[in-house]
Amino acid sequence: MLTSDQKGAVAETAVAHAAARVGIGVLKPLAPERYDLAFDVGGRLLRVQCKWASRRRDVVTIYCYSSRRGATGLTRKTYSRNDTDLMVGYCSELERCYVVSAERFDGRHQIDLRLTPTRNRQSLRINWARDYEFERLDWATLGP
Repeated sequence: MLTSDQKGAVAETAVAHAAARVGIGVLKPLAPERYDLAFDVGGRLLRVQCKWASRRRDVVTIYCYSSRRGATGLTRKTYSRNDTDLMVGYCSELERCYVVSAERFDGRHQIDLRLTPTRNRQSLRINWARDYEFERLDWATLGP
């Protein structure tokens, strides 16, 4: 079983690989930031936070916060558009990366992406995983 640091490293590597496969330049900050990578997309730099995405049945969940141990215990801080432009979750079970823009994750604790239709046929307010797949996105329209 991987530790959370190992999962983060795997996710970051998978995201960088996915970007390189579609011709996106990948940069890594030298100092600690609230983002892991930067993508060079059409001359713009987009800040990217890489996350391990968990699959539970028909849903892939990307957790949109960081956790740190402090003197008072575990603290969680959600990501906002001021921290990063894109959240990219890597699901190892599916070997896929999913891209969520800041307007979708800003201040939220998690994003759920649905892989299959719901049993009650609900379709409103559903985030369909296929709409967030890394390779299917029009990268020219993303970013600030």
